[in-house]
Amino acid sequence: MNATRTAVVTEPFPDGSAEPHPDGSAEPVPVAAAAPLLDVRGLTVSFRARSGPGRRTTVLRDVSLAVRPGEIVGVIGETGSGKTTLARAIAGLTRTDAGEVEVDGRDVRGLRRRARRDFRRSGAIRFVFQDPLRALDPDLTIGTSIAEGLAVAGRGSRDDRRAAVSDALRRVGLDPAVADRLPGAISGGQRQRASIARAIVDDPRLLICDEPVSALDGSNRNLILRLLDGLRRQPADLAHPAVSAGVADADPGRGRLGIIIISHDLSSLAGIADRVVVLYRGRVVEDGPIAEVFDRPRHPYTALLIASAPSIRDEDGPTPPQLRRPAGGPGAERRPADACGFAHRCPFATDACDHTPAALPAAAGWTVACHHTETWRSSLPAASLPVTSPPAVAPPAASLLAARPPAASLPADLDLPVRRRDAARPSISAAAGPGATATSTAPASAPAAASSTAPAPARAAVDAVDAGAALTALSTKE
Repeated sequence: MNATRTAVVTEPFPDGSAEPHPDGSAEPVPVAAAAPLLDVRGLTVSFRARSGPGRRTTVLRDVSLAVRPGEIVGVIGETGSGKTTLARAIAGLTRTDAGEVEVDGRDVRGLRRRARRDFRRSGAIRFVFQDPLRALDPDLTIGTSIAEGLAVAGRGSRDDRRAAVSDALRRVGLDPAVADRLPGAISGGQRQRASIARAIVDDPRLLICDEPVSALDGSNRNLILRLLDGLRRQPADLAHPAVSAGVADADPGRGRLGIIIISHDLSSLAGIADRVVVLYRGRVVEDGPIAEVFDRPRHPYTALLIASAPSIRDEDGPTPPQLRRPAGGPGAERRPADACGFAHRCPFATDACDHTPAALPAAAGWTVACHHTETWRSSLPAASLPVTSPPAVAPPAASLLAARPPAASLPADLDLPVRRRDAARPSISAAAGPGATATSTAPASAPAAASSTAPAPARAAVDAVDAGAALTALSTKE
């Protein structure tokens, strides 16, 4: 993994406000050399099952990850893989069964009562939720919602909190005047920026974002991603209790904001994240530098996710059909409870997959939990060309006419009103009242005379068309 990432000076926001960034320079952001800000080891979470008393469903199994100051770590995986549960467990919102969660070297998983309350009020970890409209109280102004955490923690006077709210809004590129508006009076992108302002108002050490751009359009999605990228590049805040002046001088990156982004959109993470953690059924199957992982994934499940994302997949890489097990193919038999969680979907599974693989280093800073890390690519089946069918050709009008039921096939006792094409249409006088009846504009002998002069084939065709229409109307009425 590259030890540094180069800052990119970007454009202003669409609403004319300035985008936050450190100083507009291209100073590299060191992330690899710093000690972990967040260190999660062996985290396990389970919930009570509905199937019966005393039974529990394990959602996370032995999950480990690390986030360094100034680093953005993306967490990806399909729905139900445990991404949100992992975020809530790190933030202390979900009870855990086993494992360690250390923030700045302090184990916060074992905190109880007053110690946990004091830790939460310290502002070390903050959460940005997926839906900003539901995350913000609709009856409170933006400024009141942002300052609520400061008021609960008893920080500063009312004027101090008002100044902190204005500063937080400026940091996310919003006019401080937005503080006087209700959430329903601003756009979706502004609401999400207001949610981020509420999360960073007390200068947290770790920011957890759960699908922060999934509810936004393309322009606002890029705006929020650039904002998060700019926030993690801002220098350390010496006023934060976890960052002293001596520590910041010895390690300039020590106080930078660490960010976890949970996302289904792989292309969003590809532009700003440093590392990616891939979850499948509550287990980490791959963890490594995002550029290298997306370029050549080592786990078949990661390869399947990337191959299913048109914006980032390699046209010369494996295709989704190559990475899926054929229905009823070999290896689909029932496996033991401790088997690899992906074995029932993996086309490369063998008997070795009856046991859960350990996460082993595949390269520097890159771990993979797979028995066939080095061999599955050589077992890829040949890619099949897509089958294309010839374009449909509209049948000629003559064939449509011939497909209608002929008049001779109708029941003899079926009495249907049949009007010939050359018969005169009835007309209703404009001055006629509601009870007026239709009168014909042609003499009574006109239909008979016209039918006698029409050729026999033409009359048969007209009869067939009228009979088909009558049958259609009759079936609809019934």
